[in-house]
Amino acid sequence: MPGGRLTQQERRQIALGVTDGLAYAEIARRLDRPTSTVTREVMRNGGPTAYRAESAHRATERRAQRRRQPVPRGPQTPGRADGPDAEAVREYEEETFTTVLMQTGMPRMTARVLACLCTSDSGSLTAAELVRRLQVSPASVSKAIAFLEAQGLIRRERHEGRRERYAVDDDVWYQSTVASARGTARLADIARQGVGVLGPGTPAGARLENIARFVDFVSESIVRAADQARDILHTRPETAPDSGA
Repeated sequence: MPGGRLTQQERRQIALGVTDGLAYAEIARRLDRPTSTVTREVMRNGGPTAYRAESAHRATERRAQRRRQPVPRGPQTPGRADGPDAEAVREYEEETFTTVLMQTGMPRMTARVLACLCTSDSGSLTAAELVRRLQVSPASVSKAIAFLEAQGLIRRERHEGRRERYAVDDDVWYQSTVASARGTARLADIARQGVGVLGPGTPAGARLENIARFVDFVSESIVRAADQARDILHTRPETAPDSGA
């Protein structure tokens, strides 16, 4: 039924549809399911190039079993204010947030680590705490951390001697956004090199010049918006002075 869990047969139909290059909307229509259900199913199980019905079904059963078990917490694991519905919080972190991050091109394990950091009250966790929360191997966490650091999405900080914590905060997002915009701006430089090679009077040269102008405009706009957002959102509102009589 449309509102229930996907069956193994439905997953086989999704796998066939993905292999045939069908759009998620078309696969969903054939299954009488929401498009978001099919999109989430594929993205959280390897993406369109690696989705397999049997492994996706087994992974879903394992996730369901983990949800029925209490999350192990070591004595040093910081607590979380999960609110009145801890299961809803876990579902949001492990499914909704993680799936959206994966849709940006992020590997699943990396997306899980970033979602876990973003939804923790402290905004920072050690590698051991991430291993316990996500119930994965230290090697998996280490690889994900390396990716996130390279992208500028998290920062490393010392904690209690030699132990390190990995943190995500508003400034990290700012730095990552600016770095991404500047990396995109590199395309404008390359496009203008092409204009010099092909000639500004040629159709190809004119096309590359338009690409450069577009990328320049977008990149500069993103940096300006990031600067403005940081200034506005990170500045505490001051108490307005009393008006004179």
